[in-house]
Amino acid sequence: MVAIEISPPSRGAEAAALSRMVSAALADPTVTRLIVCPPADQEHPDLFFAQVIGVLMRHERLDIELAYVAPVATAATKTYGLPHGEPARSLAEVGAAQELPLIRDDAATVLVGRARHLGDAAKLHGETYVDSERLFDGDVRGVVIEPLIDAPGVRARIERRLPGGWHTGRAVQTGATNLVVEREGVLTARVVKRSTFYRHHLDWKLVRP
Repeated sequence: MVAIEISPPSRGAEAAALSRMVSAALADPTVTRLIVCPPADQEHPDLFFAQVIGVLMRHERLDIELAYVAPVATAATKTYGLPHGEPARSLAEVGAAQELPLIRDDAATVLVGRARHLGDAAKLHGETYVDSERLFDGDVRGVVIEPLIDAPGVRARIERRLPGGWHTGRAVQTGATNLVVEREGVLTARVVKRSTFYRHHLDWKLVRP
């Protein structure tokens, strides 16, 4: 196994700079694993990890193994049962990779931790389906979406004070009049009419305990 570490570019995780960095790593045919290392002061480490996977997806290189050295516990480390800090470093170097469902959205953005469908400055007004099952129709605080480690691949629930009521499927689709999408804790400013998170046709490889 030949592994290369990937950390954010010096000016942040701009898409073009990150794509060049990952492409340069993949130019070495002996590389089989990327160790993704967000710094301790990274505000949204899951977002950076998802961006790296997105580059591999777009370059059709999901054969590459990925190890995640998260500086702190995150939504993604919880989902995939990963350590953080020094234990994550040890796992990244000696652990074995497992194929998992890859969840992405219709904007070609990968999801590793948590996403939400929210209303712009109001309750979300519309409807959400998980596969063919309707999750809600009307007004809700929001919809929480998370990847799964097993098939069918993704789950969603209505956002409430007391979590529960998960529905699982291959796709979660929301259509609304005032929809904004939050990915890995980062809210997008643009209002859209529809957003879908779904299982990609290829899996990805994650180093897990």
